[in-house]
Amino acid sequence: MDILTDIALGFHRAISPDALLFCFVGVTIGTFVGVLPGVGALAAVSLCLPFTYYLDPTVALIMLAGIFYGAQYGGSIASILLNVPGTVTAAVTALDGNPMTKQGRAGIALFTAMISSFIGGSIAIVLMMLFTPMLAQFALRFSSAEYFMIMLLGLIAASTIAPGSRLKSFAMMAAGLAIGLVGSDLNTGTMRFTFDRIELTDGISLVSIAMGLFGVAEILSSIGGDRPEKIDVGKIRLKSMIPSRAELGKIIKPILRGTFTGAGIGALPGSGAVVATFMAYAIEKKVAKDPSRFGKGAIEGVAAPEAANNASVQTAFIPTLSLGIPGDALMAFMLGAMLIHGIVPGPRFIIEQPVIFWGLVVSFWIGNLMLLVLNLPLIGIWVRMLSIPYHILYPAMLFFIAIGVYSVHYQVFDIYMVLAFGFVGFFMNKFGYPAAPLLLGFILGPLMEEHFKRALLMSRGQFDIFWERPISAVFLAIVAMLLAYSLFSIVRRQKNSKNRPEA
Repeated sequence: MDILTDIALGFHRAISPDALLFCFVGVTIGTFVGVLPGVGALAAVSLCLPFTYYLDPTVALIMLAGIFYGAQYGGSIASILLNVPGTVTAAVTALDGNPMTKQGRAGIALFTAMISSFIGGSIAIVLMMLFTPMLAQFALRFSSAEYFMIMLLGLIAASTIAPGSRLKSFAMMAAGLAIGLVGSDLNTGTMRFTFDRIELTDGISLVSIAMGLFGVAEILSSIGGDRPEKIDVGKIRLKSMIPSRAELGKIIKPILRGTFTGAGIGALPGSGAVVATFMAYAIEKKVAKDPSRFGKGAIEGVAAPEAANNASVQTAFIPTLSLGIPGDALMAFMLGAMLIHGIVPGPRFIIEQPVIFWGLVVSFWIGNLMLLVLNLPLIGIWVRMLSIPYHILYPAMLFFIAIGVYSVHYQVFDIYMVLAFGFVGFFMNKFGYPAAPLLLGFILGPLMEEHFKRALLMSRGQFDIFWERPISAVFLAIVAMLLAYSLFSIVRRQKNSKNRPEA
């Protein structure tokens, strides 16, 4: 079938009543979560995953994906109006979005963020339609040796590019790999690290780890923290959101530059939306005739990061769906959700499950259109959501987390696991240990082990298979370069700290 037939097949599935309903539910929940500071999209996706077990797999993925990219829209609202970014990517938008609010241009800033997000996401979806099947065709040449090496590359890249200490990132990645060993051995069925607990026979629940590290940990970190002062942004009318012709002219090129920057970076494993938004903002500041305007209410400083953010979110699905390699923690969780629903992403996924793949891709565009229409009339409601007292919001969230994780296996043990990982995540945040590499290691660890064993069976125990095959050798060389670069950076940083004179 050609691509137009595939897209028509996707539209037929995506516009069915159940798909439209749960797409709308997903983007609404995502926007709500994005508006509330301190509540990440990963916590919301993990909370809603158990409720999708009884849905059709395509509909379940459409809903979870809607929460994912809907949270990107919602995050910009809080950052622009109240300078309360819930995520790092929303913090970039706040640099110029909040000054525009203080200048009485909140409506224009919100409209710019929404239209930039929509255009960026729409163009990225087209790129995804074109390049995901091409990448999948290329990946059909992969054996277990190539799969093991590209998964290793994804882990190393994520740990290398992650902000903060590289040593801490590598330590968390190793911890994730170790946690992934808990449960039954894939080949022999031998129990590993279960400590005679029958609940650990199938391993630690993905939902328990995600909710604990990203949901409970964020709640514990936010309780007792200093809350920002409430800012009265006034009543935002539709008329105040329409930019002038001159302002529209200023944002067209930044939107396009941000879109292609975000699309390119989002498709790379280990990079993600954070790198894309910062790079898009830096590019706009570099090409601007007057860089001093940035940080003081430059409309380009809102348009480019928002376009890059949503474009990177869409193209992040390219390596996940075509190769089965997640680029960041959220995509790792989406991969886990697919596996739970019996969907195995990879080169044959597009060929064997065209309805699911193209239905999901087309739903991205429908969801982005819903978000554009949804957010314009509901701005006032989202702003009022920010006034919910934390002492009311967080107990409710903890209650739903407990209900959600219990509904997976109906075991109280899973609730204890969520609390345990919540406290672990809290101390990780406190001491600067990133949680994303741990989750990536946990998701990819069992898959890497399976392909590693298969590769050694193919080569009769010879490790030569990993560098004798050309594609695997290329991935191995990239991994070696990344490790060498990380080692060099660590040594240089330690040397600089020793040479720095004490105050």
